[in-house]
Amino acid sequence: QVQLVESGGGLVQAGGSLRLSCAASGRTFSSYVMGWLGWFRQVPGKEREFVSRINWSGRTYYADSAKGRFTISRDNARNTVYLQMNNLKPEDTAVYYCAASLSGGREVDQYDYWGRGTQVTVSS
Repeated sequence: QVQLVESGGGLVQAGGSLRLSCAASGRTFSSYVMGWLGWFRQVPGKEREFVSRINWSGRTYYADSAKGRFTISRDNARNTVYLQMNNLKPEDTAVYYCAASLSGGREVDQYDYWGRGTQVTVSS
């Protein structure tokens, strides 16, 4: 099993910043150390959507909505992944989820383990 625990969400005004963290642990997490950690987000009534992912060597991918504003990073020694979000917009309001995958990708079903999520609310 792999446990993923997100933190860092909250309420921020448009144009502000937040940094999300996701701490990974568990007996089988060692299998995912060489894999991918990703961030997704979901608004009520809509499908969960890809935001960004990073692999063990630091290779990153971003959704178009995140490019230029969000930065994903990973501390392998701490088994933690971060999402620095700058210039936040009201449309970034969502529950943000951390997920682990061996192969990566942008689809929800490519990820094997998920955290419970952290709420991000951006006021206008």
